[in-house]
Amino acid sequence: MASSIEQNKKLLRRMVDEVLNRKNLDAISDLVADDYIDHNAAQGQPQGIQAFIQARINRNTAFPDWHVTLNDVIAEDDKIVARATGRGTHQGPCMGVAATGKAVTTTWIVIYRIVGGKLAEHWINSDDVGLLRQLGAIP
Repeated sequence: MASSIEQNKKLLRRMVDEVLNRKNLDAISDLVADDYIDHNAAQGQPQGIQAFIQARINRNTAFPDWHVTLNDVIAEDDKIVARATGRGTHQGPCMGVAATGKAVTTTWIVIYRIVGGKLAEHWINSDDVGLLRQLGAIP
């Protein structure tokens, strides 16, 4: 039997493969807790699995060909940390910027807390400024 750390890594890899890369939103209910907490959501923004699904829909609309590569995965106890790179073509609104048709590459580091075999919370530090620069929204 795999350790809980290995199971947590498998959970993250499944999320990236099925949900982020293959756009299989039906898999989310198996991977994300109903009361999911996004610690980086703007104040007053909804939380929970439905907010997670909406964020995925928004990303898929903005970048239909979005592909994530996990560069590093580190796990301990109930937490998993990933350094990742995302690439895609800007085909819909993103952070207030209308579609530009530009290809972008962006990076982030994310921490997930896992409860009961599902992603329950996350904190993220992403290169939003770099993304906005690539979209031409800021110099």
